Amino acid sequence: MRGIFVIPVVAAVLLVLVSNVATADNGGSSDPTKLLVKMVKGKTLCIKGWECREWSIHCCNLTISEYFQSYQFENLFSKRNSPVGKAVGFWDYFSFITAAAIYEPLGFGTTGGKLMQMKEISAFLGHVGSKTSSEYYGRGALPIYWNYNYGAAGEALKVDLLNHPEYIEQNATLAFQAAIWRWMTPIKKSQPSAHDIFVAKWKPTKNDTLAKRVPGFGATMNILYGDLVCGQGDIDAMNNIVSHYQYYLDLLGVGREEAGPHEVLTCAEQLSFNPISSTPASSS
Repeated sequence: MRGIFVIPVVAAVLLVLVSNVATADNGGSSDPTKLLVKMVKGKTLCIKGWECREWSIHCCNLTISEYFQSYQFENLFSKRNSPVGKAVGFWDYFSFITAAAIYEPLGFGTTGGKLMQMKEISAFLGHVGSKTSSEYYGRGALPIYWNYNYGAAGEALKVDLLNHPEYIEQNATLAFQAAIWRWMTPIKKSQPSAHDIFVAKWKPTKNDTLAKRVPGFGATMNILYGDLVCGQGDIDAMNNIVSHYQYYLDLLGVGREEAGPHEVLTCAEQLSFNPISSTPASSS
């Protein structure tokens, strides 16, 4: 009698496996935490649910929604819907997660262990919070300047931002996508992205060391804003961004002590990656 049941059981198992592979090949699963794994040339690659739906080493880690929930987003941006805000109801958690899903397979918020992941989200949103302030409008959660940046961002996101930069002001998901694009994309090919700097993927050269540029939050300000905030000592513009990052670390339960020493946390003494005098003038 045992043999009678072997074939149906094996068939059922094979059906489940085939179903899982088909789901993976189609880009993921409706289950937000369902993990699919395969080996490619000795590397473990994963897909996890709808949020991290491309085969990637980073998708084997926690996804952003697994450690950063909507109530935490509300705590971080509790004043965004106040009467003084210019975009009441614009920014929301779902728009952020939807935008982040494009970049999670590339390592946004999914690089390293949980501590590094939470620190990166705190860092990114610290920049966002300091730039949007009470207005919560603008061209991207991290503002995009200069026409060539609109062109590059639009090409990456498959939206005509060069001719229609106002699209960013009309769609919260697109605004977050543009901001994450800026965070993940080097301003110049020879330079690191803010993401690479923060997760220590960037290795400083001798010239970087002489310029006092080291991996950490301070250098993310340097690559994003240059001497608008860096290399001028402890000025308010820089300290405002730093304080947002520290505050968000506290709110997420990481603790500001994880931000690192002053030379890592700030860019007060760093020479700029891109001095403002060498950057094209703004035309938007």
